[in-house]
Amino acid sequence: MRVDHYKSIIRAQLSRRNMLKGAASVGALAAMGSIGLGTKPVFAAAHSDLRKEILAIPGVGTGSPTDRDWQAVGELCLGPTKDRFAEGEFEGVELTFMGLNNQNLHNFLFRGFLRPWEDYTGAKINWIDLAQADYNARLQQSIATGTVDFDIIEMGAPFEGDVTGRGLADPMPDWVKEVIDMDDYVGYLQEPVGTWDGQTYRISIDGDCHNFNYRKDYFENEEFAQAWADEGNEGPWEAPTTWQKVQAVSKFLSGKTDPFTGLPAHGYLDPLKGWGGFGFYFLASRATAYAKHPDDPAWLFDPEDMKPRINNEAWVRAIQDVLDIMDTQPADQINADPGTTGFQQFLAGTGSMVSWWGDIGAGARTSDTSVVGDVAGFSILPGSDDVWNHNAGQWETLTSGPNFAPNMAYIGWGIYVMARVQGDDKKRTAAWSAAAHLGGRDLSLWCSAYPSGFQPYRNSHFNIDEWEAAGYDRAFIEDFLGSQADSYNHPNSAIEPRIPGIFQYYSVAEDELAKIYAGEYATAQDGADAIAAAWEAITDQIGRDSQVALYRASLGMG
Repeated sequence: MRVDHYKSIIRAQLSRRNMLKGAASVGALAAMGSIGLGTKPVFAAAHSDLRKEILAIPGVGTGSPTDRDWQAVGELCLGPTKDRFAEGEFEGVELTFMGLNNQNLHNFLFRGFLRPWEDYTGAKINWIDLAQADYNARLQQSIATGTVDFDIIEMGAPFEGDVTGRGLADPMPDWVKEVIDMDDYVGYLQEPVGTWDGQTYRISIDGDCHNFNYRKDYFENEEFAQAWADEGNEGPWEAPTTWQKVQAVSKFLSGKTDPFTGLPAHGYLDPLKGWGGFGFYFLASRATAYAKHPDDPAWLFDPEDMKPRINNEAWVRAIQDVLDIMDTQPADQINADPGTTGFQQFLAGTGSMVSWWGDIGAGARTSDTSVVGDVAGFSILPGSDDVWNHNAGQWETLTSGPNFAPNMAYIGWGIYVMARVQGDDKKRTAAWSAAAHLGGRDLSLWCSAYPSGFQPYRNSHFNIDEWEAAGYDRAFIEDFLGSQADSYNHPNSAIEPRIPGIFQYYSVAEDELAKIYAGEYATAQDGADAIAAAWEAITDQIGRDSQVALYRASLGMG
């Protein structure tokens, strides 16, 4: 999607090209007023040199980083730790860290980043590594049984209702806020995200949203363009800007040949296998343009009584969309989870379109497995020609054009310290020091530029000159970062609620979706009704009145 296709419906914000071109410093970006930037001074020369040095490790286009690279970056970013703590100050402290091991990212990087921290401080870290599909179950077990066996956790904001709301996390000391420079976070990650009852708990290390990734070689292919016209399809042959066009393109490509691999061509890649609740985000990314009306902050539940909207016309259409192009998907797609669609399929050259977090853009030119780096294009999620007005009970065509509603899926990973460190000042300080090291501004830039599991989330990440100096093509990075900035700053973005049990809702939805995709329900509506019934039971179990209050608060409705 290019700017001129949707700028009329986001005129409240700057276009991504105008916002990013020539933004040679954070100060320049701040002056332009984009993505809620403050008025921070231009970095000092030494600071800029450090950022340039770490971005050269290992270098864009040289393949995937290794443990040696992660340790080198961790060592170079150790300055704030050395400024505050003496060498060996945490000798004898042992900490347990729980996080992911997906795609050899997350905890694998943390080990490397923290090895120099361990060597300097004398502390030791033990690791609990979890697959994404196992994460929610493991965390919920710890909460339910009161057996939290970790001191630090990599966790997303949606879990804050379950964890911080139960008093299981430790409030952040003031000195940590200074070390990590929280004011540098993009606007939607500022308070109340990361806070509970007025206390701050989270160090952000990520800023999640789903964006749209597509293959330009497909949409610049002259044979496809001619066939598209010859077959009587509407509009020009180009990257889709609406889900209606995504559907049409996916059906059109069925039976054709991939212009790069010579294998069967495919359109949009749907993950049809559950992923421990995280797979639900991918259906949501299909649904938000249908379900999130610009005049209504709610799209998952009714804010008056928590009645699910998952079985309204908007969500049923999204489910039906998946069903309608299942026969265009790669073989055995029923067993493809989001990790498959993003890394094993799209980056590896299968399919032409996929929604994912920013990992796809960061990995397109810096991962050994990617073959699409030269042809990858990016945009905000597609819109819809019409939007469901839930309160009016009807579909509505907006005078401004298609409805866009980027999915702020998961609100990003963060680092949290658990309350069990309280009572041991040395251990508590060590835990927060390790967390602050992982959440540092400079180290975070490296994570945004290379495969890490995390995407840009700080205002200072949108300095195009830094990325270009690291070896990124300017047009490529403008496109990628623009898709992130436009999503974060969209006036109709769909932000999920930080309410207790949110992944219980998502996990049971995945269970029912698997049945829908397997043909166990007669219609998409029947399957959606089953999800709604299960959601109602969860709400009653947790407590409807408290859920309503927390949900309304998360929507800013008081």
